Amino acid sequence: MSESFSLPTKPEDMVAALVERFNSGKVDELLPLYEPEVMLVKPEGRTVTGLAEMAADLKYLVGVGRLKANTRHVFTNDNIALIILDWAIDGTGPDGEHVHFHGSASDVLRRGADGVWRYLIDNNQGTAVRQPA
Repeated sequence: MSESFSLPTKPEDMVAALVERFNSGKVDELLPLYEPEVMLVKPEGRTVTGLAEMAADLKYLVGVGRLKANTRHVFTNDNIALIILDWAIDGTGPDGEHVHFHGSASDVLRRGADGVWRYLIDNNQGTAVRQPA
């Protein structure tokens, strides 16, 4: 666990924690925000699970640029929360060209026994229309 960044103890704090850790440029700082069995919804709609898959995606994105994000809604029911947020990453791709990724995420968080909220489902394109999986 990181000594330099706090972990969110309220679901409303997740976006600030995510942005701070993402913009550190260190994937290892991001991983404590995710459950070990996290499900990542890929842009085309395919799902993958686990921290290894999440780390691979994060490594690419962190290497591209900086994250900006704003919380739109947080809905909490006991130890589960749905968070809707708008996000954008601007930076430089591997080919040296400017890249801009953005979306409105619809993510599910779970509060652990330690009181920390973590991503259970990372759906960074929210309700975007996707190809059938």
